[in-house]
Amino acid sequence: MKTKKAVASRFSLTGTGKLKRTKPGKRHILTKKTSKRKRQLRQPGLVHSSQLKMYKRMMGVG
Repeated sequence: MKTKKAVASRFSLTGTGKLKRTKPGKRHILTKKTSKRKRQLRQPGLVHSSQLKMYKRMMGVG
């Protein structure tokens, strides 16, 4: 199965097999958001376990 490039560009695989993603809300309208909120949005999030199998299949992993 071919890799879905849209999915592959949004997620990266960790060493333990989880998918790392960027948190939404850090693109625009940043002036009203607090520094704390913007700082916490910098940290990567993980894909939820219920969606993990689907996204990994789309990426062509395992």
